[in-house]
Amino acid sequence: MLIGMLLQITQAGQAVVDSTNAMIGQPGDEQSEIFFSFWELAQKGGWILAILAVMSIIAVYIFIERYLAITKASKEEKNFMNNIRDFIHDGRIDSAVVLCKNNESPIARMIEKGLNRIGKPLNDINAAIENIGKLEVSKLEKNISGLATISGTGPMLGFLGTVIGMIKAFYDMSMAGNNIDIALLSTGIYQAMVTTVAGLIVGIIASVSYNILVSKVEKLVFILEARATEFMDVLHEPVRK
Repeated sequence: MLIGMLLQITQAGQAVVDSTNAMIGQPGDEQSEIFFSFWELAQKGGWILAILAVMSIIAVYIFIERYLAITKASKEEKNFMNNIRDFIHDGRIDSAVVLCKNNESPIARMIEKGLNRIGKPLNDINAAIENIGKLEVSKLEKNISGLATISGTGPMLGFLGTVIGMIKAFYDMSMAGNNIDIALLSTGIYQAMVTTVAGLIVGIIASVSYNILVSKVEKLVFILEARATEFMDVLHEPVRK
């Protein structure tokens, strides 16, 4: 009775496999064929490919999140510094502080710190502005180093998968003896090739993303330095009477 049940289960499973293969083989169903091809490659890649997939998702998330944050921080309100200059010359420091509070940007927070230090030596004001600028840049650089780590680790993991796949292939060859079959070696070779390609793709994506974000941060740093210098020049100008 038990043998009969096992035979029924085996026949049912084979029927499912046959029906799946028939569906893949149907003309016009290219999406299913592509899906199963990718799924087969993922299975051949093993656990290393799963790690690379997670790393790629993390890299894309960091890039999109940081890109949007840096882009938002780089936006500067039109005539912001001109309004700050007019308020300072008119002696309306409180109005200038309110303007900075209503403008959520690193530039506004940096200028606000300088406004709160007016009355103290100019060197102290300049130092306070520089410290705020460094803090703002540090916030924008959050998690960017993770992209650099992924860009270096991805290809290394891919090569690790290559080595493991080749070891598996040679092991299968040694166990097969004189009955070496190409199908027997396909699993190891698949893993070796798939993980190499996946690791390089993840590394390239992370490296390009990292360089783009670093470039945007550097441009923002130049803007912050320019606005800090402009603010210090305003403080050196005589107050209107």
